[in-house]
Amino acid sequence: MSPRYPLEGVVSWNMNTTCNYRCNYCTQRFVDDRKTWARDLPRFVEAFTALPGDWEVKLSGGEPFRHPGFLDAVRGLVEGGVRVSVVTNLSSSNEVLDEYVAIVNARPGVFSASLHLEYAAPDEFFARLRRVESAFAGSVNATLVATRENMDRVDELRAIWPQLKVQPEKQDRDVVAYSAQDRARLQAWGGHNGTGWIDPDFSGRDCWAGARYFIVDHRGDAYRCYPARRRKSESVGMHALGNVLDGSFRLGMKAAPCAYSYCNCTVPQARGMVDTSRRV
Repeated sequence: MSPRYPLEGVVSWNMNTTCNYRCNYCTQRFVDDRKTWARDLPRFVEAFTALPGDWEVKLSGGEPFRHPGFLDAVRGLVEGGVRVSVVTNLSSSNEVLDEYVAIVNARPGVFSASLHLEYAAPDEFFARLRRVESAFAGSVNATLVATRENMDRVDELRAIWPQLKVQPEKQDRDVVAYSAQDRARLQAWGGHNGTGWIDPDFSGRDCWAGARYFIVDHRGDAYRCYPARRRKSESVGMHALGNVLDGSFRLGMKAAPCAYSYCNCTVPQARGMVDTSRRV
């Protein structure tokens, strides 16, 4: 049975590769150029605001706040009636964060802050996140990559921020080989971003990715989902969707079977776009 048609679609826009951190577990280390960002922002905004139906644009990078036109893009999306979310390392100044919140509160989505212990002190990080939360009209969450060094600190950090979500560490695009004990701990903490899974396989199950969810990079290239983007081996069609800037973009019209044995897309799992039931 196919999951229900999602009333709101979601775009994950990786609008730049630039980042002020260099975490050794970052999946962006596979990107050839870590110093690029989306150009011609008005055309991106026009493409997203022209999508049929209701949409949320989830801004990420790199570190999206490092994009020189970040706030202009946010303002354009909000004025175009799009709901805006962001994934950030929370390193921007309070003044910039305040301006972001003031703009996006007209169409707020999710403010997701990633804690990177190599660069950020937890007390200061969570104090700043509470400051955002006090003014933000949407939902706020915090995430931590569960490296084997970080895992022993999760309970300590959850004492500060009880809703802290963990993300399994990935190397070479797949979840690392955790011990059985560490996998049990990850499961007890809710799995990847609270989805209940660590490295799920939904292959063959209908998913709305490609129709009501898709990924766009800083060049405008669009993909059905993160596994499709990372492999980049599919021709334009169900997996690669074309480019949102050059007229080749084609959005799918219906749910289609997942083609990947490992899904690391939080949005389809969390928004009911794919059947996540466990099967015997």
